Amino acid sequence: MTIGKTIENGTLTLTLEGKISVNTSPQLQEALIPALDEAGSVILDFSNITFVASAGLRVLLIGQETANEKGVSLTLRGVSDEVMEVFEMTGFTDILTIV
Repeated sequence: MTIGKTIENGTLTLTLEGKISVNTSPQLQEALIPALDEAGSVILDFSNITFVASAGLRVLLIGQETANEKGVSLTLRGVSDEVMEVFEMTGFTDILTIV
């Protein structure tokens, strides 16, 4: 997985590409948690994510809980139908803000 980072008008965007698996989820966590300290709003661009494993769901849950604690907005955008199906089956559509 690759992660790009841009900041514009106080919003930090992490552009993700590849699969979020047990092997790559630590990389996402290492990028996401510090990002929540850097900006008042964080966007995870899932446009190029093809797969999310349970380890990735765990990182997203930790990220959302951390964002809530810090009063930071965390939003996912560009989620594919396949990944959205995983979010729906696991109830993550009720936890995460997905646009």
